[in-house]
Amino acid sequence: MHLDPLAILTAFGLIFLAELPDKTMFASLAMGTRMRPLYVWFGTSSAFIVHVAIAVGAGGLLGLLPGWIVKLVSASLFAFAAFMLLRTGGGDDEDESAPKTVTGFWPVYSTAFMAVFISEWGDLTQITTANLAASNGAWSTAIGSAAALMSVSALALLAGRFIANRVPLKTVQRIGGLCMLGLAIWTVTEIFIG
Repeated sequence: MHLDPLAILTAFGLIFLAELPDKTMFASLAMGTRMRPLYVWFGTSSAFIVHVAIAVGAGGLLGLLPGWIVKLVSASLFAFAAFMLLRTGGGDDEDESAPKTVTGFWPVYSTAFMAVFISEWGDLTQITTANLAASNGAWSTAIGSAAALMSVSALALLAGRFIANRVPLKTVQRIGGLCMLGLAIWTVTEIFIG
C-alpha cells in the first residue's frame, strides 16, 4: 500500500469542491434540522465510504488499460465534470414543508444512509473518484475522497445555514468546474508529451 500525500490532497480538494454545492449537502442540512446531526453524519459517512470503495474499484479496473487510453478516458471524465459544474446554476433549494422529527439511532442512520446511497449513484464525485483512482492510486484517492465527502457532510450539519447564506454556491461550482477543466486539458497534454 503506497500513500501519496499530494494525491490525497488532490482528491480531497477536487471532491470537496465538487460536493460542496451538491444536493447531498442540502440533504444533510435538511436531515440535520429534523434528526440528530451525529446520527445523520454516521449514516451519510457510511454511504460515502461504500460509494468511494465502488468508485476506486472501477478506477482500478480502468487503470489496467494502456496508459494513453486511461489518460484519454480521464480527460473525458474531467471535461464532463467541468461541463456539469459550469452549466448548472445555483444550488438546489430544499422544501421544508411540515418538518418531521425522526429519533433513534437506527431510523436516523438508515434514513441518512439510504438518502445518500441512492442519490450518489453516477454522481460527479463518484465519477471523479474513479477517474482519480485510475491515475493517482487507489488508497490515496480513497482516503482523500472519503475525507472530503465526510467533511462536506459535517459542514452541512454543523454550519450549513451559514454556508448557504454567506458563500455563493454558484461561485464554488464555477471554481470546481474550472479546476476540472484545467485537469482535463493537462491530462490531454500528458498524452502527447508523456
